[in-house]
Amino acid sequence: MNIEPTPNPSPREGRLDSSAASTALVFDIKRYAINDGPGIRTTIFMKGCPMHCVWCHNPESWSPRAQLLYKQSKCIGCQTCVDVCPQHCLKLTPDGIVRGEGCTMCGRCADECPTRALEVCGRQWIMDALMDEVEKERLVMEQSGGGVTLCGGEPLMHPDYTLELLRELGRRGFHRTVDTTLYAQTAVVEAVAAECELMLVDLKLMDSEKHRRYTGVGNELILQNLRLIAAAGHDFRIRIPLIEGVNADEENIEATARFLSTLNSQFSMFNVQCSIIHLLPYHDVGRDKHRRMWSQYNPEQLPMATPTEETLERCRRQLEAKGLKVVIGG
Repeated sequence: MNIEPTPNPSPREGRLDSSAASTALVFDIKRYAINDGPGIRTTIFMKGCPMHCVWCHNPESWSPRAQLLYKQSKCIGCQTCVDVCPQHCLKLTPDGIVRGEGCTMCGRCADECPTRALEVCGRQWIMDALMDEVEKERLVMEQSGGGVTLCGGEPLMHPDYTLELLRELGRRGFHRTVDTTLYAQTAVVEAVAAECELMLVDLKLMDSEKHRRYTGVGNELILQNLRLIAAAGHDFRIRIPLIEGVNADEENIEATARFLSTLNSQFSMFNVQCSIIHLLPYHDVGRDKHRRMWSQYNPEQLPMATPTEETLERCRRQLEAKGLKVVIGG
């Protein structure tokens, strides 16, 4: 199968980037994860996402490139980073370190920072080294019925790397889950779905224009790919980030329930679990991450709030009325 790779950034000598189609940057590895699929899991977070959701918990995943993060609470104002920066693009201000134009991501500032207030987000992993990290928790995963989850960002932005990783995990006998937006080429979705046991699929909004406003892209491709994996009998769960002012209104939840119940009725001959819907109440954990990126959370100040218990129960009832099983939380 000829799958077009997502273009990668230019390589950076000796550090974290690559232009090879079969590489991607990993920005975190979370062990003992219990909300990313069945059992206790190791979750691998990959950089790069085609969406920029306003509420995103991991905005550091948007760019496929390595990037610099700054945590002011760790900064002691020693100016070591200012002194070692070959591009002279860092400056100490009353608000901490600020970054100007010209950063080449050489990483010297992070290497020399004595308190690790600066760090480079995104690292290339050789497959053997990444598998060594995964193997550390094999016993826990096997005893709990867990496995490995690929997350992001969007793993489907790096189809060659993701498929290579999934196949290696499969050869080693790990249960494989992919957490995805499904905003990808159909050929990519088909190939990845065939190499994992479960897909966790975000479904944010049913109205495409509202979807574009809050995420940067329309939802037609996502809905098309959801129909595709349901028709093929792949096992998947739906996860809805539930946000008051965005998608918790009765109209959107009713449209969501109709769409998902239609999938059930059309593809009921398959033993798939598309009827399990996870409602994930909104929280603004991404706010501090934007500060670390020298960027602004929700720059347009769009109204967003955590749904009340009353709203959660109403959404649950609307979905259950269509025969869907609802779980609050991951």
